[in-house]
Amino acid sequence: MNNSTEIQPDQLLDASGLKCPLPVLKAKKALKTMMAGSTLKVIATDPGAMGDFGHFCEATGDSLLMAEEADGVLTFVIQKAGAS
Repeated sequence: MNNSTEIQPDQLLDASGLKCPLPVLKAKKALKTMMAGSTLKVIATDPGAMGDFGHFCEATGDSLLMAEEADGVLTFVIQKAGAS
């Protein structure tokens, strides 16, 4: 998992202030509209999201390219499965 400045996401989802399971549900909805191989950057503040996004990507087959926390803000970059 790399530094967030190296990844330019195709779409940004700000889920700040939302509690579990809303950040993951909103990410799932956003990913449905995206093409395979696209990347989604998610900003969240719910501490439980760190584990939630890992489990979500394991279940969906999407790739969790980045997961980091800084000053209570969690940042995730997910690549939609199906990329060649």
